[in-house]
Amino acid sequence: MESVALYNFQTTEKDELPFQKGDTLKILNMEDDQNWYKAELYGCEGFVPKNYIKVKPHPWYAGRISRHVAEELLLKRRYVGAFLIRESESAPGEFSISVNYGQHVQHFKVLRERNGKYFLWEEKFNSLNELVDFYRTTTIAKKQQIFLRDDEQSPECMGLCSVSTTHCRAAGEYRILSLLLTPLLWVPLQVKRPKFVQAQFDFSAHDSSQLPFYRGDIIEVLDCPDPNWWQGKIYGRIGFFPRNYVHPIRK
Repeated sequence: MESVALYNFQTTEKDELPFQKGDTLKILNMEDDQNWYKAELYGCEGFVPKNYIKVKPHPWYAGRISRHVAEELLLKRRYVGAFLIRESESAPGEFSISVNYGQHVQHFKVLRERNGKYFLWEEKFNSLNELVDFYRTTTIAKKQQIFLRDDEQSPECMGLCSVSTTHCRAAGEYRILSLLLTPLLWVPLQVKRPKFVQAQFDFSAHDSSQLPFYRGDIIEVLDCPDPNWWQGKIYGRIGFFPRNYVHPIRK
């Protein structure tokens, strides 16, 4: 969970966390005290006054609920990709993400590095928000295509419901091959292409068609044939990269 500081805060106790107005804090625990939350900023943890910050609303955050209750809630939603994040039962202060896999609910423990970054697999994130946004467009499962979804409308289908899709790149078009929909559907894309983007995370290519880069790299955008994967150029190399790893810049 993320929150934004509304005011400056100077600590009076050793277990408190100082911050400045406008800082973005990671909320680690908001259940134990109605007036103080445990938070993290710049790798340091401590307690912060609730009325000094504004928590960004997230319908996917369920707080302190059990694994069993999470399963009941997600199976009632009846669509693949429904998810929630909850506080870990076995490790207070840590988090688990529960995802509807169709016939059952899969649980993942959200891991953390010493520097505070969150991760499930190889990719690392500065906050739970970034982790959730990443797995909306990248499968969270290793053996099947499952994307995190907030409701029954599938963003991959642009209004068409589907459990599994194969995306085919074509100039100016986006083909959706769904296991649930026939025949093939063609939906035109309306993607505004920036000239340059800057990497927000490191990206390691998984095949020869992808473009690896490091956080902070400037990438020239060549094409946007897919809403989730763009084609770019860096260091003389051309390839595809995930759109949610970058943000547009002017150059």
